[in-house]
Amino acid sequence: MNQSRSVVITGTNGFVGKNVGKFLSKNGFQIVGIVRKGKKKTVNFGRVITSKTFSENNLVSKLKGCDALLHFVGQGRQTVDSDYEQVNVSLTKNIINLCKKAKIKKIIYISGLGVDESTTLGYFISKYKAEQEIIHSGLDYTILRASYIIGKDDPFSKNLQRQIKKGKVVIPGSGNYRFQPIFIDDVSDVVMKSITENLFSNKILDLVGPQIISYNTFVREFIGGRKIKIEKIDFESAYHDALHNKGPFGIDDLSIMIGDYIGNYRRLASLAQMKFTKYGEVLKSSGLS
Repeated sequence: MNQSRSVVITGTNGFVGKNVGKFLSKNGFQIVGIVRKGKKKTVNFGRVITSKTFSENNLVSKLKGCDALLHFVGQGRQTVDSDYEQVNVSLTKNIINLCKKAKIKKIIYISGLGVDESTTLGYFISKYKAEQEIIHSGLDYTILRASYIIGKDDPFSKNLQRQIKKGKVVIPGSGNYRFQPIFIDDVSDVVMKSITENLFSNKILDLVGPQIISYNTFVREFIGGRKIKIEKIDFESAYHDALHNKGPFGIDDLSIMIGDYIGNYRRLASLAQMKFTKYGEVLKSSGLS
């Protein structure tokens, strides 16, 4: 890999940012990570700088000469102090301006599977708005609409592990809704190709794994042979708990789960020309099951 390539990663402390950063660093990239002010620096690769809004003037000189910016900051739950519009849309606008000032020509953005112009879900609306800002920015872009990204210490699996420690895993509704988990190492590889290969230029792609699986099946295989109680609860009860900040799921977590969002794996695989990992292999190799 060309040693002269350098990339900026926002959300470097997060699960995706850490893993992609490590992968790119091992493949010869120079990494500049941006950590939000007030967050502890937990990465051990590249150079890390802090920023509150990504609009500070002193950032430009630190990022000039970088080949791409990987925008991995996102807000999955709203609070009175931090809402979707503020984090997912406004910060993306600031990132675009930063790219232009620092003459960074490529931006790679992790969006969500199910995001489109007809969505009514608040989280997806903010992601769609962010996508539109990027598309109309004049920058070269790759937008990756991700399903659940799994691997060691991923948020999805950690939620299940917390439930297992309490002796019970909750399945809202029927559990027959489907998803396409993708391995974080495969995500890292796709991101690298998005930086280096013209085929990924100005593309919106579903970032999904090779298998479609129901939540029921995934939970059973995740638990493996352990004697853990699985409790199915109706969605009314699940939403009640989420509204009162109880239980393992948030409001939008439930909406995304029941959305049954399935992506175009064949298109991604055709462009990437790589072998993608099956979820069962991830469960074993990452010690998740």
